[in-house]
This record gives sequence, structure tokens and C-alpha cells, in this order.
Amino acid sequence: MRHFSFRPSLTLRGRSSKGLRGWAGKPLHPPLTDIPVGAYVLAATFDVISAVGHEEAWARDFYRAASFTLIAGAAVSVLAALTGFWDWLRSTEAGTQARRTANAHAWTMLTVTGLVLAGIAVRVFAFWDEPSTPGLALALTVVAAALTALGGTIGGSLVFDYGFNVETAGDHPAWHRSERDVHPGHKAQRADPDVGMSRPAPASEPEPARRA
Repeated sequence: MRHFSFRPSLTLRGRSSKGLRGWAGKPLHPPLTDIPVGAYVLAATFDVISAVGHEEAWARDFYRAASFTLIAGAAVSVLAALTGFWDWLRSTEAGTQARRTANAHAWTMLTVTGLVLAGIAVRVFAFWDEPSTPGLALALTVVAAALTALGGTIGGSLVFDYGFNVETAGDHPAWHRSERDVHPGHKAQRADPDVGMSRPAPASEPEPARRA
């Protein structure tokens, strides 16, 4: 049964607490974002189905399902925003690529939140009893879903491109602070302790030609 052991991936024992950020190796922000992301994408899907079948009896059911899904996603997004803000405040440094990327991710998702709240207000106060998704509500939901995909992509690059907030067993951080952008596919980088940034490692010198 040892081959199937996965207890370390679930336990919090031995992990250092980071407050609102979660625990070492178990941050709270990423899993909390799964609910609003899924909710916004599903809501857009339900709205499109409702708008396409606006003459059908079930169109109203899809419209109402989208409305309740948006409300649920917005409620959980409050917790996601709080933990994300704490990550930004405690883990990023001004002038680093991590801070710039985190800023882009945050502004994108704040825009999504604004669109979602506007969409909920439109539904509740103007179009709650509509037989299908009205055009304005549909447009807000679809744009919010598209921006959610963009914001998720930017946030994902923090983890998968830069290793930001990733910690290996033993609470050792896997990411390095860099003052300039490091793109996927760049040649090997090495830290420059004098300027706090990364620079390409020098190419190895060719071996001298051997005499015949």
C-alpha cells in the first residue's frame, strides 16, 4: 500500500502557518478562486443557452440558473480577493516581475468582479422575471467569463512560469526574485547578487583545437 500513500499532500502537520495566506505548500487563494472561476464560466454558458432558446419554456430555467450561479460565485470571490490581497501584500516586492504580474492579475479580476456585480444588479432590479436572458445581462456575463479566462492565465503564470509562492517539502521557496521579465524558453539564468536580478549564464568557451 506504500505505493498509494498520499497523506503528505493532505496533512497540515508540520506546515508553517501564514495567516490569511494559508500554510506552507497549502495556500488558500488558488483553491478559493476555483469556485468563482467555474461559476462565471458556467453562468455564461447558461446565459448563452437561454438566449439561443429564448422561445423555449426551459430558457427561463437556464436564465435563473445563471443568475444564482453568478451570485454564488460573487460571494466566494470575497474570500478569494482577501487571500489574494494578502498574498500580494506579504509576498511581492515593488519592481519585481512577480509584483507586475500580480498587479495585472488583480486588476483583471477586479474588473471581472465589477462586471459580475453589475450583471447581478441588472438581473435582480430590472430583468428578474424575464423568460430568457436579456441582451445586457448576456453581454456582461460573457465579457466577465472571457476576462476570467485572461485573469486566470495571468495568475497561472505566477505559479507555473515563476514558481511564485511555490514551496517544496521543508518550506523552501522555489521562486527567485527578479527585477526584469524572464520569459519561458529563455536560456539558463543565474542570480546576480549585486543587482538583485537574473542574467543569462555565460556561454561556455570552445575547447582549443587539437593539433594533428
